[in-house]
Amino acid sequence: MRREHFERLVEEALAGLPSRFASRLENVSINVADWATAEQLSRAGLNDPHRLLGLYEGIPLTERPRGYYGVLPDRITIFRIPIEEMSATDDDIRHQVRETVMHELGHYFGMDEERLRRNRKDHH
Repeated sequence: MRREHFERLVEEALAGLPSRFASRLENVSINVADWATAEQLSRAGLNDPHRLLGLYEGIPLTERPRGYYGVLPDRITIFRIPIEEMSATDDDIRHQVRETVMHELGHYFGMDEERLRRNRKDHH
């Protein structure tokens, strides 16, 4: 899949956010990269770049102090090639992009990994 099409899938996932969440997105950038860097893998506690689909880097909303402003944006990166490699069809890619975007936004909103996994199981 061409990178531009993949980036549109990320935009679609964001456009599908309920307004109560979309209105709370501030000071966060969402990017697409082919692969995680060595530094990103280290932050995620992984060695294999094929296993990292997305990464949230920042201070979750629930942990931000009063007067939190004038700082660089938090960053969510969605990794294109690992998602494409695990997907058999374009619909699979679209679904996985949405799942990954929602997962990383969950971290932005202050959910830990255990809660996100539990929520995902509850919705499948």
